[in-house]
Amino acid sequence: MYHNMKLTMEKVVYWMDTRIFFGKTEEAARLPIYMTTVGYWEHQYETERPEGFPDYQIHQIIHGQGRLIIQEDEYIVGPGDVFFLYPDVPHRYMPISDRWELAWVSFQGREASQLLSYAGITGSRVCRLRTATLLRGLEQLLVRGENGGDTDYADYDVECSKQLYALLLDLKPLLIASANYNDELERLKPVLRYIAEHLDRSLSLKELADVAVVSPQYLCRLFQRALHTRPVFYVNQERINRSKQLMFSERELRIYEVADRVGYENASYFCAMFKRHTGMSPERFRKLHGLN
Repeated sequence: MYHNMKLTMEKVVYWMDTRIFFGKTEEAARLPIYMTTVGYWEHQYETERPEGFPDYQIHQIIHGQGRLIIQEDEYIVGPGDVFFLYPDVPHRYMPISDRWELAWVSFQGREASQLLSYAGITGSRVCRLRTATLLRGLEQLLVRGENGGDTDYADYDVECSKQLYALLLDLKPLLIASANYNDELERLKPVLRYIAEHLDRSLSLKELADVAVVSPQYLCRLFQRALHTRPVFYVNQERINRSKQLMFSERELRIYEVADRVGYENASYFCAMFKRHTGMSPERFRKLHGLN
């Protein structure tokens, strides 16, 4: 039975019985991201998946505590925690309190990993939320599932996709960055400043590592953990962003001059990198923005 929901760290009010809702049509798989299941457990029993689960999953703990094992890593999770499971990653979770209440959503789609990455989630892990209140997008998906019988099948899947998209976009400010993340980002700041100040010339990985006083291998790990990308990709991305600014502010520059100003000696290589990062050539970019 459906009830109004009020979930805080101090008090939990039941709002529905244990249940699960499914995506309704195969056509939903054509969407960039789509919900496969969403559900709520008054008490989550032990679940073991040695071969993982085929979909992405987000679980939010509402009440009680559980033990979560992802491959070789073990966590104790409770209210305020949310854990993310990537497809086909072995895992196991079980309650360690009398009642372990949680809600979850499973999803798929070609943009699923990119939207999770935007929130800083690049693999199966546990995160802490800034509030123990049920995620708004998850709440809306559950409510829509409860009322799904009154909705056209195609409309139901589209609306679930919209709410799921909003849920993933809203995650980033709701997640508490770990102390390690803040430390790693702080260590990278001199490198990021150095890159910004020297985009007009070649930059080697060793040169950047020397700025951070670490090995090139460790610098790559820092970039991956803090920015979820590689140093070379980051540098190229910054070069392309700078080239866009130049094309706006100094419209008389030729393409080879723009390339030179952002550290590319070869204009053809610049054009290839520009297209890789933007999906279009510099000439096309200029034309679309009326910069010719």
